Formats: sequence, structure tokens, C-alpha cells
Amino acid sequence: MTAEIINQFKNYLYQVGYSESTQKMLPTLVKEFLQHQIITDISYIEQQKVKSFLEFLQTRPLKLRTGALSEMMISHYVYALKTFFSWCEVTEQIDYNPISGMKFKRPKQNVREPLSKEEINQLFEAAGTLKLQTILHLFYSCGLRRSEGEALNINDVHFKQQLLYVREGKGAKRRVVPITERVSKDFEEYYLQERCSTIIKNVKDTEAFLLNNTGVRMKGDQCNKLLQQIKEKAALQNEITLHHLRHSIATHLLQGGMSMEYVRDFLGHSFLETTQIYAKPTAEQLKLL
Repeated sequence: MTAEIINQFKNYLYQVGYSESTQKMLPTLVKEFLQHQIITDISYIEQQKVKSFLEFLQTRPLKLRTGALSEMMISHYVYALKTFFSWCEVTEQIDYNPISGMKFKRPKQNVREPLSKEEINQLFEAAGTLKLQTILHLFYSCGLRRSEGEALNINDVHFKQQLLYVREGKGAKRRVVPITERVSKDFEEYYLQERCSTIIKNVKDTEAFLLNNTGVRMKGDQCNKLLQQIKEKAALQNEITLHHLRHSIATHLLQGGMSMEYVRDFLGHSFLETTQIYAKPTAEQLKLL
């Protein structure tokens, strides 16, 4: 009975259009709840069983390493149960939703503050080589994800047209990123003076736009290490990662008056809700509210 219900729930998630990872995760979490509470008939489940299971999760050890579940992971269980019981209610498999009316505290989230425009300028001033300038441009000026920067090839950057092509972004989505004249010029100078120079011998990844000193496609962690060097030279104290740069350009574009829809397309987001995370008003904009 339990296996049949879980499979039906999984099919529902597929039909509605949930992502593949969600289609796998939610049924797994619900299955753990049903097994832990020894539930074989879902037609009536007491609210106390939900409370008992959530109390168990507070002390449940991790399966692959030491420690307990994080608040964020427990919130995934709550979401799974909410989705499951809502589906049961809609399909008339239950008359009473045991999780309705229960209140849950929101998990603490790591807040990633965007860099100010002044801090961005300090980074560019501290980037002493064309390669370092290019790294800043890719993840700030173009707003690329780490994986997109890694995968960028020479034929993806069109200097004259001032366009950069992301062939396979998140979710296998393609997009075209417009670049400014300055960015295009800096990319071209990097390509001609460093990328194609004799400094890098025995090039192994001939298509890659960014190469490390051994002629191999530069990975995200290598870009991040170089970013830390730029940060130290700029004497900035805040934590800065490649994603901070992407977050910062999104915030600056929105604060500059660019539409949410355009920024969504620029970043390659599927939903406006994701882009809205970056919508932080400036002090001047707050005065107008």
C-alpha cells in the first residue's frame, strides 16, 4: 500500500512539472515519514504523528556522516509533507489534512550581500593582468554562473557583435548576453595578447576561452583563487566569491532601473521569483517609498 501511494505521488509530481531532483526527493522524504510512523493506511493520519516525526528529525543522526539534520533539511521534510497531504486532499484520499494549521519557523538562510559599485571598481583597479580583468568581466559584467564561465569557448565570444553566447546554462538553457564596448575590447585584448600568446605553451584545450598556466581549461575553483588574490590586493574585507559578482551585477542592474524581466533573461533564470531575490532598493529609492 505504501509503495503504491509513493509511486502515485511521484507520478503526480512528474505530471505537474516538478524538477527531476524534486521528483526524487519529496517521495523519499514522505516514505521515511510513513515508515517511521508505521503508517500503512493514509485515509486518516493523526496530527500527533506528524509532530512526533518532526521531533524525531531534530535528533535524527545523518546517514553518511556524523551530526544532525540542518534546519534547511528539516524544512525540506515539512515541504514534502505539505505537498503530499495537499495532493491526498485534492485527490480525496483523505478528509482531514493533519499538517494544516501547524506553524513552522522558517530556517535561517545565509545572506549573501552584494558588493557596492565602489567595491567592484576597487576589484577592477586591483586586477593587474588581462586575465584577471577577464575573470571579473565574465562573472560580474556578464553575470555568468561558475559552470558557465568554465564551459565558455572562444567561439562563444563575439567581439565585433558585442555578444557572448551561453551554450548550455542551468537546466540546459541557452542565452545570449550583450556586452558593452569596454568589455568586448578587454576580452579581445585578453584573447590576442594572453590567450593566443606564447606565454601558454602546449595548449591542450584549444577551444577554451579561459586557460590556466598549463594550457588547460580553467576551472571555477581556479577562478575563485585568482579572485581572492584580487580581493587581497584591493584590501577588501568582505567575503567575495564568483557568485557574489553575479549577485552584485543583478542588484546593480535592478537598482539602475532595468526591468525585472530583462535581468531575469540576462541571468538565465527560469522564474521571476528567483530574480526578485536580488531586488534590493538603494537608500535613495527607499526615501521615495
